[in-house]
Amino acid sequence: MTHTATNRIVAAAAICALTALLAAGCKPVGPNYQRPGYTAPPTYKEAGATAVLAPPPAPEGGSWTPASPSDGMLRGKWWEVYGDPRLNELEERIDTYNQSVRQAMEIWMAANEQVTQARSALLPTLSAGPTFSHEKLSDHRPFNYGTGGTSQYNDLNLTGQASWEPDLWGRVRRSVEASQAGAQASAADLANVRLSLQSLMAESYLQLRGLDLQRHLLDTAIADLTHQLDLTRKRLAGGVATEADVAQARTQLEQVKAQAIEVGVARAQYEHVVGSIADIKLPGFSLAPNPLDLKLPQIPLGIPSQLLQRRPDIAAAERRAAVANAQIGITQAAFYPSLSLGSAGGFESTHGGTWLQGPSALWSLGAQASELLFDAGRRKAANRQAQDLFEAAASGYKGVVFLAFSEVEDKLSTLRILEEEEKTQHQAVLSAKHSLDIANTRYTGGVTSYLEVLTAENTYIQTQVTESTLKTRQFAASVELIRALGGGWDAGQLPK
Repeated sequence: MTHTATNRIVAAAAICALTALLAAGCKPVGPNYQRPGYTAPPTYKEAGATAVLAPPPAPEGGSWTPASPSDGMLRGKWWEVYGDPRLNELEERIDTYNQSVRQAMEIWMAANEQVTQARSALLPTLSAGPTFSHEKLSDHRPFNYGTGGTSQYNDLNLTGQASWEPDLWGRVRRSVEASQAGAQASAADLANVRLSLQSLMAESYLQLRGLDLQRHLLDTAIADLTHQLDLTRKRLAGGVATEADVAQARTQLEQVKAQAIEVGVARAQYEHVVGSIADIKLPGFSLAPNPLDLKLPQIPLGIPSQLLQRRPDIAAAERRAAVANAQIGITQAAFYPSLSLGSAGGFESTHGGTWLQGPSALWSLGAQASELLFDAGRRKAANRQAQDLFEAAASGYKGVVFLAFSEVEDKLSTLRILEEEEKTQHQAVLSAKHSLDIANTRYTGGVTSYLEVLTAENTYIQTQVTESTLKTRQFAASVELIRALGGGWDAGQLPK
């Protein structure tokens, strides 16, 4: 190799190194991302139910100490607070078997591959390979007629090429930033799908057990009414009761039996929901009757500012705002010139024996810079569009946060009001039972007709059913509150 060629190679290497340093040191154009501002309320308005474990009030004259999103909140397998082993088994199946979770998982994995694709643009591309051709040239081509030169020859090439476009203005780095934020949004979407299915599973299962409680109460009432019918028949035979008394007793018994059968319609539907979420083939799936006898757990509420980090749908909206912000930098980079570097090297010969020898070596180095001078406003429009889309994403994020706080307040008020209603309803059950006892005593003593007993019996049954319905609704509302608070998830679980 000649001294001149060596100097050229050294100069080219120096240029490449300088370009790399410049690319690494240039700050990406466009705005750096700032999370859209949202001021959380200091306290929740409706945190008055005993099923809610509210934090102590903020210190007087001060404020809350910044807390981790997980501090004072449910973590991990939140459904275990209900202490139901069967529910735990069903919840564990969701991650493994549910197809909606699997679909969201694949979308997240695809988003991760997009990050790898974006990062690849930061590095040079390399290619290499041999080529072989045998060519026949025209004997009548210009400057060759009558010279007797060779018109057929082999051309053997073994060459490699490298090309690189330095990321001087940060277009590629902003693309990586956008794809990373997009992958995190997909991860939050996955967490949101999981949470939605987990809460639907828990709510459906607890509703089913609530219906089992109703059926148990109705079956007990059926047994009592059957005994009452037999007693009335005996009183008829003894000349104490009338045919009307027997008919009324039989009518009430059949009505309660029909009501018990009707409970089975809703129970079957909830059982199908549970089996479908757990991805169990429904023909072979059933849940044995198990009346709801659990204690309503206390749900740790935490402070409102934690909600911004606890809900996956909020995290997904925030990450999509970051994607939109990165797009502004990508569009701004289009206003700056582009630089590309290229090199090639290898061996070329007409004969295999001399193909890989020193004299057959070839190489080239080059660089190209270009700047778009006129595009009729296309780049400006694209940049303005990116800015508008970011503002839209920021507004969408704030809207999701606002709805999240509203949803939490809704569930808190539901729990508080249901608790008050259940207490009142329990007193109604006690009063109805006392009224029934009095009516039975009066009827047995011949003081009143059987209609009074029938009315008192029906009132007692319906107040019990209503109380069981309120209890079930409290459990469902507690699940909905847990879902509104983000379950056991927090933004710290997003991939970096």
